This record gives sequence, C-alpha cells and structure tokens, in this order.
Amino acid sequence: MGISLNPSTLLNGQGIDVSSLVTQILSQSTGQLTEWQNEQSTLQAQASDLTGINTALTALATTVTALSDPTGALAAQSATSSNTSVLTASALTTAAPGNHTIVVGTLASAGTVYTDDFSGGANTSILPANATTGEIDLSVGGATAVPITITAGSNDTLTTLASYINGQNLGVNASVITDANGSRLALVSQNTGTPGALAISNNNTTLSFNTPGGGTNASITLDGIPYSSATNTITGAIPGVTLNLASAAPGTPVQLTVGPDATQATSAIDNFVNAYNQVISDINQEFTFNAATNSQGPLGSDSGLRALQTSLLNDVTYSVPGNSGLVNLAALGINQNDDGTLTVGTTPSGQTLSQVLSANPAAFQTFFQNSTQTGFADNFNADLTNLTDPTQGVLNLDLAQNKSQQTDLTNSITNFEAQLTTEQQQLTTQYSEVDASLQAYPLLLQQVTETLGTLGSGGGDTTSTSPTLTSGL
Repeated sequence: MGISLNPSTLLNGQGIDVSSLVTQILSQSTGQLTEWQNEQSTLQAQASDLTGINTALTALATTVTALSDPTGALAAQSATSSNTSVLTASALTTAAPGNHTIVVGTLASAGTVYTDDFSGGANTSILPANATTGEIDLSVGGATAVPITITAGSNDTLTTLASYINGQNLGVNASVITDANGSRLALVSQNTGTPGALAISNNNTTLSFNTPGGGTNASITLDGIPYSSATNTITGAIPGVTLNLASAAPGTPVQLTVGPDATQATSAIDNFVNAYNQVISDINQEFTFNAATNSQGPLGSDSGLRALQTSLLNDVTYSVPGNSGLVNLAALGINQNDDGTLTVGTTPSGQTLSQVLSANPAAFQTFFQNSTQTGFADNFNADLTNLTDPTQGVLNLDLAQNKSQQTDLTNSITNFEAQLTTEQQQLTTQYSEVDASLQAYPLLLQQVTETLGTLGSGGGDTTSTSPTLTSGL
C-alpha cells in the first residue's frame, strides 16, 4: 500500500506528522520481520512440547530399566509372617520360595546388673571409711574380668562412677537410678545374648550388687529344629531370609511364607504402564486434528516424533517364544487400547496380573528379563537407550536442530531490527527537514508577496508603469 499525503494541508504551515509518516514507510518493510517472529513462536512451541515428551520418555526408560534389573522388583522375594506380633521377616532375591513353621521360645536379652539402694545418695562416696581407693571387677560375655579402679574424690560416687564407666568402652552403659528408696548403680550390656552376659567378680566398695540377669540367647524352633541366636535379628536360619523376633510365644507356631514379592512386582509394572501411557498420550496429542483450529499440534508434521511413536508401538507388542504361554503383555493381563495406551486388566482366561505371577513366578520374570537379554524389558530397554541418547536420541536431535534454528532466527531478527532502527533515524531526520520547510512556507510566501508589492512604489518617475509579476505559486 502506498503512502498518501493531503496536498491541501501541506502548504498551510501545519507541515507533516513526521512520526506517523516514518511509521507508514517502515511498515512496508516489516512483513519479513513479522514472518520471522511467527516462525520463532512456532519453534518455541515445538521446543516446549519436545522437551515435555523427552522428559516423559526418560521417565519411561527408568521404569523399563527397573523391569530389566535382575536384582530389581521382579526378582524381589517377600517373607510373610502369620503373626507379626511374634516375628516379622524380610527376604533377599536369593531366598528360596517355601513355607516354614517357627516357634519363638525366648528372646535374646541384654545382660544387666544393679546394686541395692545406696542410702548415701548419688553424690556420696561409696568407699569404705578411711579408704582412698577401691575396685570393682566386671566381666562381659564371659571374658576376663576388667578391674574398675575407684579413687576418692575422682570417681567414688554413683554419679561420677557411672560417668567414668561409660568413658572406658567396656561394652556396658552405666546409669544412676534414683527413686523413693534411694539411688542405685545400674549396668546394662550393649550386646544381647551370652556375649552380653555380665558378672561382678570382685567388689571392695560399700555397694552391694544383685545377681546379674539377662545375657541369654534367643531360642526358636524352625520346622521342628532348635536354633539359638545371640540377637533377635536372625540371618542364618533360612538362607536369604532375615527373621526379626518381636516377642516370645512358646506355644504359638508362626507360619512364614517366602515367595515372589507381588507388591513390588505389580508396583514396578504399574509404574511402567503409567509412564508408557504418558508418552503415548503426549505423542497422540500432537497428531490429533483440531477441527476448531483446522490444525494438529505444533509437532504434527515432525517425522522424528512419528518414528518414535512407531518404535514404541513395536516395542510394546514384542513377544517371546514359548515361556509356558507367557509370551506377551496380553498373556499377563496387560492389554493395549485402540489409542496405543495400556491397561492392566485380566488375561483372556480371566487371570489378574498378581494371579499370573503367583501361578508361575519363574516364567513371569523370564518374560521380562533373561540371561540372553531377549526378554520384553531387555529389548525395550535397549531401544530406549538409543532413543534417549543425549546426542543421537531422536528427540534430542530434534531439540538440537530446533535450538539452532531459533538461534539463526534470533540473529536475523536482531540484525533486521537494528537495520530498521537505523532507517527510522535516517527517515526521521530527512522528513523533519521537509517538515521544517513546509512549516516555513507561508511566511516565505508572505515575504515574497510583500517584496513584490513594494516594487511599484519606489523612487523615480511616478508616471512610469510598474512591471506586473505573476506568481506561479
């Protein structure tokens, strides 16, 4: 569109609107700038969506790695107690499945020994009258007795003696117990079972020690076989299983079941399904046609994204041969929907995921992972490793190209805007001069008219005829 001016107003002294005129002139040159800016907005929208899908793809890779881990959730074993108030248990992946009957006869206890009430109180010397030193010999776990030397004014009260014993690393904790009857010195072993049994073999103070107690081992029967433990945490009775004894119950058999940890396995699979569905849904959104806008998402024409979609759909339909019939996700009760997403449901025979796992845990794990790295998760993991590669991954390549294009556009826009700024300054200067001339025109015209008017009244012959001038203005 051309630039137009009103000729009738140009010579009346009002001049021109320089700013408006310059803006009109420059607007003829900003079409390319607008095109670049629109293209930049599109690239930014594409980068945002690519980043979101890439993040979801990385999350999916993490869940698939968990399914392919031979020591992970699918290999996890659980140990379930029928009476958790008596004992609980945990199992390593190496634990053999099976059922066990356990009876907890006694718990392992820490050795203890304490004195009679000391009438003198916690801060009175425990040495006999006129004695300056004393000794108490303490044995822990049947070891050679250790002499505890007591010196008047140093550690000869219950309070100072307890502090002194705690600083000697003897394997006991010493404390002073004060109640309505007086104060007592109490020693408690830091270990349970016979290693923590305490004994006082010599004492020449005024303290009177009671018979030591505790320091006994835990005793259980495991499938009818007696077993003794110095602690209430037993790791050697059942290979790969840790028993945690909570209370003694001599007449109460507890059933312990060791087998696949269905909770961990199903949770890992649920995590995979959710992560997979997120990626597929994000991709589907880009290819969904919006009738209102007559367009797809920002990445609707992205061939890399289309290739990613195809790869994922191929991975999720992967099958393994044989394997007792557990050959694909559907055989486990994980079904594919029309939009490519997954749903954890039932198998064609009506079994749930947990039931499939319980029925054949070995085949269940083998479907996902095996020693030849040809399981479902093994294959998927290998593909995702390539798809999420920091430099060669399909979305990372797209993002790198997008970033390069945005950089080029930003540079072009910056340079073009600088050029427009320079042109604006030049045009403003040029048309400001024109404006000044136009505003001065009425005064100039008046001066010329006045000058011409005086030519007929100058000195000389009054009868001469004044020349007639005709202004072409």
